[in-house]
Parts: sequence; structure tokens; C-alpha cells
Amino acid sequence: MKVAVVGGSGYVGGELLRLLLRHPDVEVVQVTSDSMADKPLGRAHPNLRKVTSLTFTPHAELRAADATFVATPHGESMGRMPQLLETNGFVVDLSADFRLKDPAEYAAYYPTAHAHPELLAESVYGLPELHRSEIRTARLIAVPGCVATATILALKPLVDHHLVDGRPVVVDAKSGSSASGQDAGPAGRHAERSGVMRAYAPTGHRHTAEVEQETGTPVALSCHAVEAVRGVLATVHAFAARPVEEKELWRTYRTAYGEEPFVRVVHEKDGLHREPEPKILAGTNYCDVGFAADRHVPRVVALAALDNLMKGAAGNAVQCYNVRRGLPEPTGLEFLGLHPI
Repeated sequence: MKVAVVGGSGYVGGELLRLLLRHPDVEVVQVTSDSMADKPLGRAHPNLRKVTSLTFTPHAELRAADATFVATPHGESMGRMPQLLETNGFVVDLSADFRLKDPAEYAAYYPTAHAHPELLAESVYGLPELHRSEIRTARLIAVPGCVATATILALKPLVDHHLVDGRPVVVDAKSGSSASGQDAGPAGRHAERSGVMRAYAPTGHRHTAEVEQETGTPVALSCHAVEAVRGVLATVHAFAARPVEEKELWRTYRTAYGEEPFVRVVHEKDGLHREPEPKILAGTNYCDVGFAADRHVPRVVALAALDNLMKGAAGNAVQCYNVRRGLPEPTGLEFLGLHPI
């Protein structure tokens, strides 16, 4: 398919291009960016030097395509979406503009009213593990946020198997600096970011709305910045109505993810990597989920680790593309990661 990437100069755009330029079903025909217009892709993404002769074009010069990936900042794709859907095939949007179904929820978590709320009902939340059948025929796929993806994949099996007692679930999420994007502002400068363990959103994080929408349970989410470039680790504290044994948790997670190509259940008795660890997932589309049963109080601790630029963004977008095209889901996503790294 002839594919366009709108907003290709940021970290997520660069990761998309790394994947799409080697994807056997894709011909990247255009990459837009106003700030990098007329410059080669390698100027923004040095890992793409000598890989392609494409240059960035202005957003206003976007041409028709069979499919379009949108990697613009939040709030920018919603106004253009009707035109994109008319001329640019099906759209995979990596911004937050079409993730939430309720316009009131969108207005509560983002600083503007939605420009096209009528499209919210049509958009499909782009998490194949939950919405594979809807993605197969979708015109508009909204790729989840990175913290939301990790949290949902850790929590959803517990909710589906009625192991959560109805109290709000507490989530502690930690993320690397690339999750803030290239324009993170003063907080992202090396002198400020180096060595941090910073609570940047103790309450009110935007991904709260996505998690509650997809799991149907109230969530108390706190987010921290840590000294890493890539990676998200979500620790979910779910209180249960009764004691839960680890054998039951094994059955629960194997039932949910035993056939999933990109979710691995990781809970070992010994070794260096007994529970999910973001570091060893860098560059891969895997989400590793784990768990522990608390015998002191009726609590399940569920864990999920992923690369925020991959399963948390670009990799998941390509997985959605593969589902939409009827391709094997690992197509173009075969990288297994590095160890040690």
C-alpha cells in the first residue's frame, strides 16, 4: 500500500518510519512536517541515513494515499480527520484525539472541546488484544497511550475474571524521557532530567480516562519520570474480595494472552529477570505482564512493561495496520530485542 506519515519528525514519527520503510506491505510515499520541510528524513532521524531518499514536505502539501499514519501532537489531527478519511484511506492516529468515546471525558482531560465528536463513536481503540475484530474493518484507528496500554494489559484479565472487588485500582507508572516527546520543555533538559525519580502527575493523568473506558473499573493513576530513554513499567495494585492464589493468576493470564503474539506472561521463581523489565524490551513490540499474590492482604500486584515508542506507540500502530490488512500480526515487527543492553 502507498502510505503517508503525517507528522514524521518526532520520536514516534521516527519509530514509525524505521518500521514502515522495511515493511513488506508498505511503500512510504510521503512524510510531512512543517518544521523540517524540504529536509531529508535523516536530518531528524539519523538512524535512517542512506535508508531512503524521501524528504519532509509541508502538511499543506499532503497527497492522497491508501493508508495514513498520523503522529502529530494532541489536538492537531481532529480538525483534519474528515478530509483525511475522505482522501487518505484508512487512518491510524497515534495522537490522543480519538481514543475516548465520550466527548465530555475528552473535554475533562484535554484543554479543548473536540472538533468532531461525531467521529468518536466511529473510531476504534487500537489495542488488538481487546479490539481485533473491530480493527479489521475500521476507517479510523486510535492508537492508545503508552501508560494506558501497559495498565490495561495488566489489569483487564483481573477485571474480566472478577478478581477485583470494586474499589478503585491503584496504579503506579514509571516512564522514560522519550515519552515526553522532543518538545518536553525545561523539565526534559539533561540537567533537570538526569537522575530523576519525579512524580510528574500524582493525579489527573490523561491516560486515566483510557484505562477506565477500556477496563470499566475506577483507577487511581500516578505517573513518575525515571532516568531512562525508553520504557514504561506499570504496577497495578488491585484489591480482591478474597485471597487469590498464584495458580489462579497463572490461569487468568494464560487464558487472556496465551495466543497473543506480543504479550508474554513473565513470572519466574529465580533468575535476574523474574518480573517484567522495560530495559530488555527496547525496540520490540512486546508487552511483558507479570503478577504477585499478596498473602498479607487480599491484593494482586500486576505488572506490565513495554517500550513506549513501540508497543506504546509506533509498534502497536503497525500491529493495527497488519490486522486491518489481514496480514500476520508480526509482519515488520520481528525484532526480538537485545541482551545485554
